[in-house]
Amino acid sequence: MSWLSTLYDTYEQAMSQPNMADDKPMPVSHTIQNAHINIVLDGEGNFRRARILEKTQIVLPATEKSAGRSSGEAPHPLSDKIQYVAGDYASYGGLKKAYAEGYKNQLKNWLDSDSTHPSLPPIYTYISKNSLVADLVNEKILWEAGHVLLTSWTDENADSPLLFKVLPKEKGTLDQGNALVCWTVENSDIKYANTWLDPTLQAAWIAFDAKQGGISALCYISGKVEPIALNHPAKLRHSGDKAKLISSNDLDGYTYKGRFTDSKKSIDKVGLQAAAIGSITTQKAHNALRWLISRQGKRNEDQVIVAWAVSSKHIPQPTDDLVALDDEYWDDFSDEEKNDDQPEPLAKPDQGINLGGRYADKLKLHMQGYHQELKANDTISVMSIDSATPGRMGVTYYRESMPADYLNDISAWHNDFAWPQRVKKETILKGGKTKDVTSWPIKAPSPYSILNALYGDVLKSNKPLAKQLYQRLLPCLLERVNIPQDIQKLAFNQACKTSNKEYWEWERNIGVACSLYKGYSIRHSDQNKRSDFSMALDTTITSRDYLYGRLLALAEKLESTALFVSGAKRPTTANRLMQRFADRPYSTWLTIYKQLDPYIRQLSSSRAGFLNNIQNEIDEVSAAFDREDYMKDKALTGEFLLGFHCQRLALRVKKSSENPTESKQGE
Repeated sequence: MSWLSTLYDTYEQAMSQPNMADDKPMPVSHTIQNAHINIVLDGEGNFRRARILEKTQIVLPATEKSAGRSSGEAPHPLSDKIQYVAGDYASYGGLKKAYAEGYKNQLKNWLDSDSTHPSLPPIYTYISKNSLVADLVNEKILWEAGHVLLTSWTDENADSPLLFKVLPKEKGTLDQGNALVCWTVENSDIKYANTWLDPTLQAAWIAFDAKQGGISALCYISGKVEPIALNHPAKLRHSGDKAKLISSNDLDGYTYKGRFTDSKKSIDKVGLQAAAIGSITTQKAHNALRWLISRQGKRNEDQVIVAWAVSSKHIPQPTDDLVALDDEYWDDFSDEEKNDDQPEPLAKPDQGINLGGRYADKLKLHMQGYHQELKANDTISVMSIDSATPGRMGVTYYRESMPADYLNDISAWHNDFAWPQRVKKETILKGGKTKDVTSWPIKAPSPYSILNALYGDVLKSNKPLAKQLYQRLLPCLLERVNIPQDIQKLAFNQACKTSNKEYWEWERNIGVACSLYKGYSIRHSDQNKRSDFSMALDTTITSRDYLYGRLLALAEKLESTALFVSGAKRPTTANRLMQRFADRPYSTWLTIYKQLDPYIRQLSSSRAGFLNNIQNEIDEVSAAFDREDYMKDKALTGEFLLGFHCQRLALRVKKSSENPTESKQGE
């Protein structure tokens, strides 16, 4: 249970930080929940007014049982549902069993204790009048017909009340008894009128709850004998989350318990035979996890991935997209005529320098800031949780490491898989207006980009694919494990498919596929097959796949230029036949080259200089082939995409302003 121990330490560290006064985990003996109705009382316990709350989460006092309740009676001490706080709920035809008496008795015990608070007497006085539902009906907060609370709004001539819009519905109906009430006490003697914001009231409840005792045993986390938890917290991912990481009260049915012989009687007498964790300890650990998820967790449906330092210092998240570190990058592959409203041209990388080395230096400098912030012995943890059912949650990945190891592993991912990636960003034009501009900064693709490049629209009908991919990528991000081969090959196949894809999707897929193939080659299990490809065009590479990629890019350039000059907007032959080219390059290249004839004739009169240059490059690439390799029709590997992409980028850098060359296929 090292994750529990680490979370417990994280809680203690966070609560002791003076610079985090406004951003701390929730206090123990409390829970978080959505509030729907705020009732305002005076100092004598008289009803003043009430209002509906929309999308309002509050931290409210809770017992161990009420914090994890799913059924049965377990009242919260102060703020709770109408079902609990209203003595007249049953008389208005409440759909559920009324628990007002239990709520009232619990509040009375707190009120009469040494840990009482000035806000409690007015609230207790008011609920003892058993008029809460009637008051809210008069205020048009709750709605009834024939002295029965409505479950749906049927008046077609009037808009439904606000409460009907904020309460969750089930099969088209709702229970107004589920509305959670929070209290405001307007009294000159009370500093904080809103009880859920009163730190003195929170402290009073914590002190009272700590004296309630319970079964004491050895806590497996703290190593101390203390009251143990029989019901562990829920609501980790959001206020309505009922799934628990620790659930030990399933005593019925066909649950396999191994060597343990727990029963309800034995638990009430001596506690649990296993999973004995202190009540305060488990609350602190779960509160820390809830806090971390809300601050920096990566959510994917029910799956959450979060990384944190026990010291609560800022660290890069493994699933985050790293900011572009390079101040020089390729701009969009478009050939729109420039005008005064266009942004300043982007800087073009010098193809003669080592782009990978420069990127690595800047990445190292970026990470150095984290190294200096963290102490050498700070523990960094990464945790992934997911739930298969609404009530059960599991830890699907957990890893602890020292700061240097963690940051070096993150750096390795961003360095090994760095490649120009297609991104859009807002740019200020000369006239002060803004425009979305496409560019290709060097960086590793985020898991989210990989996910969309691999599956695209399939994700809409197959949500588990996203969870599986994130789970499989975590070891690659954090343990320097190579990218799974099936993921790398799927990315390659998707990049070669141009049909039924927007132009921007295809370009994004190419960037992701090149990145994954480059990283896969660097981390190859066979050291003899490892290679580190340059991010700039390398004319010294004479492998068949790389050269065929360059040929396809040159053919695309030639045809797209002719299409631009003639004003036509349609995909090039190279673009349309890309998948076939990857499967049968030699025979497909002959087809593509033959279809360039009319474009060559067209450019011979309008762009003679450009045509001469592009034909010379095609001849140079063709001459670099080994003749036997050139005539093979064997399918190409991911290296083909590297050559294709590098050649496209190099052509874009070399483009002169008076010779626009490519037409945008669309975005």
